[in-house]
This record gives sequence, C-alpha cells and structure tokens, in this order.
Amino acid sequence: MGEPPRLVATDIDGTLLADDRRLSPRTAGVLARITAGGTPVVLVTGRPIRWLQLVYDQLDAPLPAICANGAVVYDPIADEVLRADPLAPELLAEVARRLRAEVPGVSFAVEIVDSRQMRHEAHYPLRWDADADAIRAVESPEELLAAPAVKLLVRAGEQDPDVFVRVVAGALEGLAEATHSSYSGLIEISAAGVTKAAGLAWFAARLGIDERDVLAFGDMPNDVPMLTWAGRAVAVANAHPAVREIADEVTAANTEDGVAAYLEKVFGLD
Repeated sequence: MGEPPRLVATDIDGTLLADDRRLSPRTAGVLARITAGGTPVVLVTGRPIRWLQLVYDQLDAPLPAICANGAVVYDPIADEVLRADPLAPELLAEVARRLRAEVPGVSFAVEIVDSRQMRHEAHYPLRWDADADAIRAVESPEELLAAPAVKLLVRAGEQDPDVFVRVVAGALEGLAEATHSSYSGLIEISAAGVTKAAGLAWFAARLGIDERDVLAFGDMPNDVPMLTWAGRAVAVANAHPAVREIADEVTAANTEDGVAAYLEKVFGLD
C-alpha cells in the first residue's frame, strides 16, 4: 500500500481508546482531519450499538460502525442499521444445548434488537452493563433464546479466555463463530461466517473499495479476521500475541496514541 488508504478501519477498546475508555484530543483530531480530507473511517467493534455513544461523545462527528463483531453495520447519522446477521432462535437453541453439555456452570446472555438490548440468565454476571431500560434477566432458557440475537455471550466462572475459546469453538465447529475480546473469560459467539472481516468487507464493497486499499487497526483475537483481510494490518503495541503475530506492522500502544501516530505518518499530517 504505497498510497494512503482509501478506507481506515479501527477497533475501539484497547486500540483507539486508552485504558480509561477515553479518546485523546490528538486521536479525535486526526480522525476528524482524515474524514474531512475525504477518507472514510469506520469503527469495527465487538461493542453493541448502545455502547457507542460514549465514543461518539468524544468525536467531532459520529463515525459509521460495524458492531457486535461484524453482525451489525450501523449508520449513526440516520440512526439506522444498514445490515444485520443474527443467530436464528433455532441456531441459538442448538448452540446453547451443545455448550450446556460441554461446559459445566455455563451461563448465557444475548444481544438482541440489533444490539440495542440485552437479555441474560439470572446467574449470568453483569460486569459492565446495568442499564435497566435495555438490560433484563429472563425467567426461562426458552425466553432467552426466543428472538434472533446478533451475539451470544458465554461465561463459566473464571476462565483463561484463550483456553476457553478453544473449548467453545470445538463444541461449535461448523455451527457458529467463537472469539474473545477481553481477558475476563467472556466468549462471544456469532453466526457462522459472521466476523469483523465479513462486516468490513460488506461496508467496503458498498463504498466500492477493495480490501487492498483498507488500513485496519486492532488489538485482540476478535480483530484477527479483519486484520487478515485488510490490505494493511497494524497492531497496537499492547495487542494480544495472536494479533501481533499476523499484523504487518506494530504501532505504539493505545495509551500512547498509537493509531493517531500511525495515521499522522501515513497521511503526512503535522
């Protein structure tokens, strides 16, 4: 990629944001200058739509987002979901059946209504999200799995996520995608073929942009498909070893404005 990219795609948490979930003025400024110059920027995240406002509040203008690990493509200006690839209720039921048989003490939550709402089993631990209007415990397993879900969330007590994701992926081989984006033991499941790469490929095609002209940034295993697909893949210095292994380059850490520093160099910004 000798020329500047035609599309910039970046993960949010651990990549664009610092560890306190703040976006630095430097990074916000660089993104604003790039988009003003005509190069689109898209956020590609495991976050649900309802978690995007924290980021949008720190940007000069909201950016389009590929949410729920590629299952939802969102236009914040129109507040419109452009594309959604949920797990159907029958598929959710089979995934849950396999995991209940394979994993002792497993508990589930689902992202529904294009990730604007979440439903969870009573014993599922809520570690970050407690919005009473959008989040609710269900009374039965059947209720949990009754609606299409853009993401199924899986926990089973304290787990090494790299080990746990292999267990879950093995149980669901050929049925669904399993990945993780944190070190807390949370596994995230999407429909087969639904990844950050798939969502980004759809978005890029909509703009008439080839993958060779896409620059992508990431830090965790759920970013690997996107980084493998993009023409240039850049890991932040704090990235998971699986991401550093496949990245074309490594920039500074998220706490040191690594994405902004790399973009300043690529676009010749002072």
